Amino acid sequence: MQESIFNIGSDFMDFVYKLHHAMADHNIKLIYEGEVNQSITMAFTAIAEKQLAATDLNTTIKKRIYHVMVECLQNICKHADDPTTGEPGSPGHGVFLVSFNEQEYIISTGNIIANSRIKEVEAFVTNINRLERPELNELFKTRMKETKLSDKGGAGLGFIDMVRKTGKGIDIHFEPVNDLVSFVVIKSTVPRELPK
Repeated sequence: MQESIFNIGSDFMDFVYKLHHAMADHNIKLIYEGEVNQSITMAFTAIAEKQLAATDLNTTIKKRIYHVMVECLQNICKHADDPTTGEPGSPGHGVFLVSFNEQEYIISTGNIIANSRIKEVEAFVTNINRLERPELNELFKTRMKETKLSDKGGAGLGFIDMVRKTGKGIDIHFEPVNDLVSFVVIKSTVPRELPK
C-alpha cells in the first residue's frame, strides 16, 4: 500500500515548512542542487526568462540577470571538479540559487573545485574585480584573441563578462572539504536599476 504524503515523518515536514519560510523570507525565487548539464541550463534559463518577462524591470536589467544566470550555470557545467578525485568532472554537480531584494538580484552558485586550482581562480577573480570597465573590455578582447576556446570554456571569459555586465565584482569563497577539494561559492549581483 502506497504511503500517503500525510504520513511522512514530522521531521521531514518540519524541514519543508522551514525551507518554505526561509525561501519566502529571503525572496529566493529558484534553488537547485544536483547535476548541471546543457539541458538543465536550458530549462532554468527558460523558467527565468518567463519569470523575468512578468516583472516590471527594465529590459536591459532583465537581459543582464539572464546573462549572469547562464554564465553561472555554464561555470558549474564546465568547471566543477569531481568530489572524490579533484579531477575535472563532466557533467558538473553543484548548487544554484536566485534571490532578490529591493536593490538587486543575487545569483549564487556552489560546486567542488580542486585545491590545486584555488590560488589561480582566486587571483584571477581578485584581479578582474579591481579593473575599471574599459580595462575589462580590453582584457575580454585580448583573451578572445589569444585563447583557443575549448569545450571546457574560455580562460575566465565568463567571469570577465559577468563583471562587465553587472558593473559589480564577483564574491568568491572557498570552504575546504578535504586535502584534494574545496567547495567554492560564487555570488554575482545585478542592480535592479540602471545607474543614473
